[in-house]
Amino acid sequence: NLHRAAQVVTAQYGGQFPADLATVLALPGIGRTTAGGILSAAFNQPVPILDGNVKRVLARLLALAVPPNRALPRLWQVSEEILDPQQPRDFNQALMDLGATCCTPRQPACLLCPWQPHCLAYQRTMQNELPISETRAPLVHKQIGVAVIWNEQGDILIDRRKPEGLLGGLWEFPGGKIEPGETVEDCIRREIQEELGIEIEVGDRLITIDHAYTHFRVTLNVYHCRYLSGDPQPIECDEVRWVTVAELDQFPFPKANLQIIEAIRSAKA
Repeated sequence: NLHRAAQVVTAQYGGQFPADLATVLALPGIGRTTAGGILSAAFNQPVPILDGNVKRVLARLLALAVPPNRALPRLWQVSEEILDPQQPRDFNQALMDLGATCCTPRQPACLLCPWQPHCLAYQRTMQNELPISETRAPLVHKQIGVAVIWNEQGDILIDRRKPEGLLGGLWEFPGGKIEPGETVEDCIRREIQEELGIEIEVGDRLITIDHAYTHFRVTLNVYHCRYLSGDPQPIECDEVRWVTVAELDQFPFPKANLQIIEAIRSAKA
């Protein structure tokens, strides 16, 4: 988005960054807080901001009874009302600094805060309880069966994910989600048949890896497997390939799969 915004500024505004709010908001990747920060800092315009630090300061100042993200219109209104129109650059910077250095998430330094007499959270001894946090659902946990498939020549079968979706275009060791009531071994045999159209024999466990993504976490249950029969086909992926252990470094793998490669090398050593 930064590159796209720079291209728009160059093409449409002759390389001069626009100085009005509506035009800045129309640039790729620039939201209201970023626009306010730019216009107040660069042009000294009286435009409010509402970053994470400012949300926390205002939530305590008002003793906000809900998580800040559920009261954004009210917080924007207050940020605009308190803004010093004569010194917007210094005021917005001071407001952000207040949140970063004094009104911190934990153990705020209320005795040093210039707004202490006006802070409802301090008056009610609630400063350590505010802002109220959003209730987060627990991360979905997926159990995955993963196959390191060896042929008689000592090569390993890998596949490349389709370009769309999470980790698109990266190479991986094939496998899939373990269904309820299914053993890891049964899962691996089923997934390899469904995804690659081949028969394998599941052997010993190689490694178990826990890895967290933004919205879910996975446990990779990785097993050595022996190729038995069938012609590998990219049924649910873009490409399949037999490679040597030494060649694995030539292919881009997801971060979690790098631990599998290290385990393979350690097992061979």
